Amino acid sequence: MLTYTTYSEAGGVGKTTLSANLARAHRDHGHRVLVVDLDPQDGCLSYLLGVDDDRSDEDVDTIVHHMIDRGDDFDGLIRTTEGIDVVPSHNMLERLGDLLEKAASIAEQTGESFSKYGRLRHVLAANDVPENYDVLIVDPPATSGPHLYNAIDATRSLVIPVEPSGKGGESIAGLESVVAGIESNLDIDVGVLATVVNRFEGTNDQEAVLGDVNDMPYPNPVTLRKRSSLFEGCWTERCSAFQYVEEHRDRERDHERETLDKLDELATVLEERGEL
Repeated sequence: MLTYTTYSEAGGVGKTTLSANLARAHRDHGHRVLVVDLDPQDGCLSYLLGVDDDRSDEDVDTIVHHMIDRGDDFDGLIRTTEGIDVVPSHNMLERLGDLLEKAASIAEQTGESFSKYGRLRHVLAANDVPENYDVLIVDPPATSGPHLYNAIDATRSLVIPVEPSGKGGESIAGLESVVAGIESNLDIDVGVLATVVNRFEGTNDQEAVLGDVNDMPYPNPVTLRKRSSLFEGCWTERCSAFQYVEEHRDRERDHERETLDKLDELATVLEERGEL
């Protein structure tokens, strides 16, 4: 099973858009794909793929209920769109840290085992996700905390989009220490499947950042150029870039086809590294 968390220290680098489109590319390759959206913010992956209509309903079952042993049927969480199964985000994720602390305290008092940062892995294993899917993608918020740590503990691998800017360059410079810090906090080994320079426009400064990324000891198989019209259209129509081009363009544009081909190539590289 190929499992990874899309992660970036910097916000606004296209992390969620990348998650949704890689999920669609894996599905187009014939794989069974599950995406877990752990990001409680508006404009999350669940919104992008149009499966967030229950996010403020306090009566529905959520992934948070399952992570604190209060969930119902796991399959009831799943929404399917474009052939991709999604465990949607919910506003309750905003309280995930507090709820995990309380559940851990109760477990300690009753002598039960409870790992705050291993809860997502526990839920997925208990519900046969490794047997039922070929690809698992977890999309957490960028900030450190229980959402990110649960995502990485469950997947053990990262795909890292990089903004080709001074900020993005700084995040790459600190990447090895960040990965080492996560490994230390969780006491696990974490692999980087790929870095992806996103929104590239070819300026001299961006070329310098791209060079820095290529010098890192991680694969950087594709560079995605800036395609504002394409990806803004995806958010408007709430779908992947693949479906947007198929259903909302009157003709195929060469530069958009190039982007879809690179997303497809990136998914193939990740599948090869995951030995699918």
